[in-house]
Amino acid sequence: MTTSLGEIVVRLEEYRAPSTVKNFVGLATGTIDWNDPVSGESMKGTPLYDGTLFHRVIPGFMIQGGDPLTRTKDTASRWGTGGPGYTFPDEFHPELHHRSAGVLAMANSGPATNGSQWYITEGPAPHLNRKHTIFGQVVSGQDVVHAIANVPTTQDRPNSDVVLQRVEVFRQ
Repeated sequence: MTTSLGEIVVRLEEYRAPSTVKNFVGLATGTIDWNDPVSGESMKGTPLYDGTLFHRVIPGFMIQGGDPLTRTKDTASRWGTGGPGYTFPDEFHPELHHRSAGVLAMANSGPATNGSQWYITEGPAPHLNRKHTIFGQVVSGQDVVHAIANVPTTQDRPNSDVVLQRVEVFRQ
């Protein structure tokens, strides 16, 4: 992930959360169709995450991104509610827990409401276990996560834009 404050590298849990990783990679690369939440237009072939903002940051807790509504200020009152036009079920793996900083998990509004939004933790968050699908772990760039989490905010929203410029997927 290339952000306006630096690089974050994440190892995805392809075998422990396969559907969630497939969704994230598809939205990141534009290989999964999604609908623009403003126009309703199909965005086939368009990467969802590129150019979106981190719209919610809480120091010591997490940073949140993945909302396509953050591409324009016209929808600022709705930031945090956008998605790809579909939802999918949770995936909980017994070996994945919110034990440390750097956990990548799906943001949701309740069971089976995953879409495009996700967060990265700044520390342990055991109260989120079995409520949010974990699908990755930061392997480098946790200092960037910390920098994003500590930008000045008003009601958990950054006062200045922190942009997710690009998400690239590499296979090993």
